[in-house]
Amino acid sequence: MSFHHASFLIWEIQMPDVVDKPENIDWDAAETALNSFGCAVLRNVLSRSDCQNLADAYPDDAAFRKRIVMARHGFGRGEYKYFSYPLPALVASLRQSLYEPLALIANRWNEQMGIEIRYPKKHWAFIERCHAAGQDRPTPLLLEYSEGDYNCLHQDIYGVHVFPLQVAFLLKEPEKDFSGGEFVLTEQRPRMQSRVEVVPLKQGDGVIFPVSQRPVNGSRGFYRVNMRHGVSRIRSGKRHTLGIIFHDSK
Repeated sequence: MSFHHASFLIWEIQMPDVVDKPENIDWDAAETALNSFGCAVLRNVLSRSDCQNLADAYPDDAAFRKRIVMARHGFGRGEYKYFSYPLPALVASLRQSLYEPLALIANRWNEQMGIEIRYPKKHWAFIERCHAAGQDRPTPLLLEYSEGDYNCLHQDIYGVHVFPLQVAFLLKEPEKDFSGGEFVLTEQRPRMQSRVEVVPLKQGDGVIFPVSQRPVNGSRGFYRVNMRHGVSRIRSGKRHTLGIIFHDSK
């Protein structure tokens, strides 16, 4: 692991073969980054061919259950599609392999924030909880942005059951396939001005970030801060992203 120096600091965790060998990930470093900055960048998770295959799948409506045009809903500009069950093998593998270590972090976060909810060790058990509450539609998605498109700051909450962390993977190469389109996080702190984190990603990188809130350790103990995420304006080209959300929707 190493520091990345720019106008801000963010931990980068080198990720060998995340799908098949999640035990190789330095999850302590990832948790340190999440606690310090509200996000953790995972380098070189997906191969170039994996990225291309996922991006190329976007026009195939048969793989998806729903298409959203952002401008129609005031979400920004661009569009995205939610995958149908059964999920593509790579998407399903990422969702399952990343969930278990993230559930440990999520449970610690809830304890620090005084939230009673705890997440089961296995993703299938959490999905059963979602489906029992009527949240039975898959939420992993592909996003497509063209020149001039952007994604407004938002939170991905789809029902009562919400897993507090999610992961986004950049499928295109910055400054070659597109320019602009930076991933952005904002942190709204009580009685303070909001803090902004701009996260530089390369093709195949992933970023872990909170769905809606995270704990921050202050002088009087832990308190909650609200988080939102979005994407800045695409200046040229086309940008594709894979989003891994661990709870299902109604």
